[in-house]
Amino acid sequence: MKRLTLVLLLLGTPVMAMADDAAIVAALDTKYQAAVKANDAAEMDHILADDFVLVTGRGKSFNKADLLATARNKDVVYEHQEDTSQTVRVWGDTAVVTALLWIKGTQGGQPIERKLWFSDTYVRTKDGWKYAFGQASLPLP
Repeated sequence: MKRLTLVLLLLGTPVMAMADDAAIVAALDTKYQAAVKANDAAEMDHILADDFVLVTGRGKSFNKADLLATARNKDVVYEHQEDTSQTVRVWGDTAVVTALLWIKGTQGGQPIERKLWFSDTYVRTKDGWKYAFGQASLPLP
């Protein structure tokens, strides 16, 4: 019986750690979306990996410097930048967040509103979890 308890405890530790990692990454991605909404380049800089890449549904790609410049210039003024249906999957030192994003605001003085699915890939580094890669769908009809 002691042996079975020990085995269950040892097997449960990685499962519990994955659940903790999933909660940490979910909160970090929510924090990132809030930083984007606020055009908080400093917070975005802290969360994004230095070699970050975002690929849109239209095939355009953006790096960390591009996103930080957009935030600093306040190219988009957000009324909404929230996600729903968030799921997080963790595989060791990699986690993927998938969610439905609602964007509403103005860009270049023109109103914008769209909903799209995204997948954000986070990697565990010596400095904690970092947002390394994003993939966004085309806007939903």
